[in-house]
Amino acid sequence: MKHREGTSHEAAAHDRQAGPARRKGHRWRRRFGIFLLVLAALAVVGRLMLPGFARDYVNRTLDRNPLYAGDIGEVQIHLWRGAYSIHDIRISKTTGNVPVPFFAATRVDFAIQWNALMHRKIVGRVLMDEPEMNFVDGGDEGESQTGAGGPWLQIIKDLSPFQINRADIQEGSVHFRTYKKQTPVDVYLTKFNASIDNLGNIRDETNPLVSTVRATGVLMDQARVEYMMTLDPFSYRPTFHMALRVLGLDVTTLNDFAKAYGKFDFERGWFDLVVETDAKEGQLTGYAKPLFRDLKVFSVTADLKDENVLEYFWQALVGGTTSVLKNHPRDQFGTLIPFSGNASHATTADILATVGNVLRNTFVRAYLPRLEPAQQFEGIQFEPPEFAEMIAVGGAL
Repeated sequence: MKHREGTSHEAAAHDRQAGPARRKGHRWRRRFGIFLLVLAALAVVGRLMLPGFARDYVNRTLDRNPLYAGDIGEVQIHLWRGAYSIHDIRISKTTGNVPVPFFAATRVDFAIQWNALMHRKIVGRVLMDEPEMNFVDGGDEGESQTGAGGPWLQIIKDLSPFQINRADIQEGSVHFRTYKKQTPVDVYLTKFNASIDNLGNIRDETNPLVSTVRATGVLMDQARVEYMMTLDPFSYRPTFHMALRVLGLDVTTLNDFAKAYGKFDFERGWFDLVVETDAKEGQLTGYAKPLFRDLKVFSVTADLKDENVLEYFWQALVGGTTSVLKNHPRDQFGTLIPFSGNASHATTADILATVGNVLRNTFVRAYLPRLEPAQQFEGIQFEPPEFAEMIAVGGAL
């Protein structure tokens, strides 16, 4: 009996001791639950307010240049993938009367580059959907639009929460326009797709030209454009190797441009262009290789209708010169123009070498629209053209 009474007294004492502990644990769980609810509420409120804060920040960043003003649409936050998107962005010149924006895009997306985590680096990437750039020759500085003087690279860096290591462009376009000539001019590149990779050298490459740029596009709705570049993004002065190729442009699509700036037009013909440039600490060397096939500039019957006698004789001179100095087996007029200079100053072309290369194309061997192996620039090769393009340029390249 005494044993049972002792046991009940011990149980009662244990309950008296456990009661405050249970009440204390209950209060702690309740407080922790309230804290989680408050934290969730703050997260929801912050998430709802974040697009507004981001929109204000983007607007302030875009308006740094006094000559250009930015206008944006909706800003979306994508926390699940570490990104945010700016929709319907437009940057327009505030001075002069320029009817088109300097830059516009349906969407610009900044995000973490997830595959860079394999290299143990947290970096970002920027993606531009359907961007459009417009360069305008207005006749004077006030009416022209070149984007000069704008801290555009710094603005892009400030818009990204991370160091940008990769940039991609999808379905972009670039226009050169003038509205001050007798006939408006619009030379444009569409279906422009490009990528710039390894800007932060997260792969720790030892080659100084660590970043790679690749781009393709269509010039005047029908000519293929290829662009490749390797560069050192950390060099104080420009250090890069760049190559550009244009294949099979119908020159009559450039008649508005040729009439406005050259005072002549084309009757028919095809144009190919190869440009290669090498820069080391700002010192440039390179060449441009313009090639015209099946070219006809002057037509007696058509150009006689031109009321301007000087333009008539000028077209006759241009047409006669290209006809006499063309390579007749390939029906091609072309040359190779060597140039050199400093990136911070105007480059100079070797005129004597250019004239000599015209004669070489005429009498020795026609130039082909490919990179010149004799230049011994390293690191870039274009893919072979498709069969249809090989026929268009008159044979194997």
